[in-house]
Amino acid sequence: MNRAPTMSEPRCSKDTLVPGSNRWRPLRWGYIDGKKFAMADEQIPTKRSRRSIRLREYDYSQPGMYFVTVVTHDRRCLFGEIVDGQVRLSGAGKIVAETWTGLTDRFPNVSVDLFVVMPNHIHVVVNVGAQFIAPVGTQAHSEGAMNRAPTLGQIIRTVKAASTHRIRQTSDLEIVWQRNYYEHVIRSEESLNRIRQYILDNSIRWELDPENPDATSPESSDIWRIP
Repeated sequence: MNRAPTMSEPRCSKDTLVPGSNRWRPLRWGYIDGKKFAMADEQIPTKRSRRSIRLREYDYSQPGMYFVTVVTHDRRCLFGEIVDGQVRLSGAGKIVAETWTGLTDRFPNVSVDLFVVMPNHIHVVVNVGAQFIAPVGTQAHSEGAMNRAPTLGQIIRTVKAASTHRIRQTSDLEIVWQRNYYEHVIRSEESLNRIRQYILDNSIRWELDPENPDATSPESSDIWRIP
C-alpha cells in the first residue's frame, strides 16, 4: 500500500513511490561529535552535478570568505517547501539549519556569515579564519602543536556527515546530499554584498530558481556575479 510522505520527508511534485516498496523514487529532471560516518552521497554518482571549479594551488584553509552551494541527492525537495515566498522547513531542513548554526562549535576559527536552507539546496557564505598557535603553557603548545583552519572541503564534508547522521536517526532517508558542491572565492565587498542579497532573495525567487525542478523559465545560476 502506498504511504504518504512523513513530515520529515516532503517530496517534490514529481516524486513517485516505487511499486511494492516503501521507498520513493525521484524522476530524473536531467539534472559531527568525534565519530566517523560513511558518506553515502559520495558512493553514488549523479548524471548531472553542479560543476565545482577548484583554483589550482589555492589554499582553501587560508583566511577568506566563500560562497557555497550544496544540493540534495537527485535534487529532491527534502528540506521543506516555499509558502508565500517563505521557506517552511521540514524536520530534515531544521537539522541542516542547526548543523550550520553550530558550525563554530566544531571549528572555532570558522564562522557562517549568512545562509539559507531551500527545499533542495543550501546557499551559505563561510568565513574561514587564520591559523593560530596553541597558547603558551598548554599541553598542545608544549608538544609543538598548531591548530589550523580546516579546508573548505573538510568543512562541507563535516556538515554533510553530521546532518546526514541526524536525519537518518529521525527518518528513513539514507542518501541526503549530492556528491560535491559549488564554491566561489569572494574577493571584494561588492561581490559579498551581491551574494548576500541573492541569499536573502532566494526564497521569493523560487519560481525562477535553477535548482527548482518545477521551474519553467529558470534564471541563470550565477546571476549573483558582478556584471
